[in-house]
Amino acid sequence: MPKTALLLTLVALAAPATGRAQTPVDRLRDRGPGQPTSMFGTYIKDHELLVYPFFEYYYDNDIEYTPNELGYGLDLDYRGQYRASEYLLFVAYGFTDWLAVELEAAYHIKARLETSPDDPSGIPSAIEESGTGDVEGELRFRFAHETESRPEFFGLFEAVSPQQKDKVLIGTPDWEFKFGVGAVRGYGFGTMTARIAVEYSKEEGDTQFGEYALEYLRRLSPKWRIYAGIEGDQDEVEFIPEVQWHIRTDKIFVKLNSAVGVTSKATDWAPEVGIVFSF
Repeated sequence: MPKTALLLTLVALAAPATGRAQTPVDRLRDRGPGQPTSMFGTYIKDHELLVYPFFEYYYDNDIEYTPNELGYGLDLDYRGQYRASEYLLFVAYGFTDWLAVELEAAYHIKARLETSPDDPSGIPSAIEESGTGDVEGELRFRFAHETESRPEFFGLFEAVSPQQKDKVLIGTPDWEFKFGVGAVRGYGFGTMTARIAVEYSKEEGDTQFGEYALEYLRRLSPKWRIYAGIEGDQDEVEFIPEVQWHIRTDKIFVKLNSAVGVTSKATDWAPEVGIVFSF
């Protein structure tokens, strides 16, 4: 999705309602009173604790890599095959109805890259790594509640710490930061969210537009919700559908989603499954 289109969507969500009076809409029907977290279609309330252990798999037959970034000198792009399985834990706590904190850690990841046969750099035909993965923390801010005349506005600040600096596939060599803003608007047909962020990499020493997304959430019944989103980062764009099964209202629910690459540089397929516990 072009960033200009996403910005137009944010403006449209923020525009006040006009025209003749309509039947009042329950704008919190799909999401409840909580503020959005970084997990798709998942919201957190004041003084609520969320614990979400989950598993993610990555399948990509044309991942782009540069031998130079893997320690083999040649600064040209090639395509290889990538597979990875990752076990993660996400924890969030709502301090107030406008401030929440998150922590996400990959406590085990196993990754394998099969390099291109056309790569003359001397890189091995396959590279495998395993161990702990990224550890990141995030602050979520609700700037304004949704009203009949405006959407909810929120912001986020994320920091990713250096991990496994000697690993080329699963390591994070230096600090990474992200700051983003978004808007949420409830409609009769479902809830729409648009968000955009800028990112700073200490290793690269530059700031650039980063993650952006347009999301849809719908509560079908007390037990079932569906989510669909288009999420991108630079020229990597994915389509992500998700089903949520709320076993005990909002106390325990299963999340099952599957990211599918829309552009060639995005991961071909990345399913995720986990269980959210609310306390």
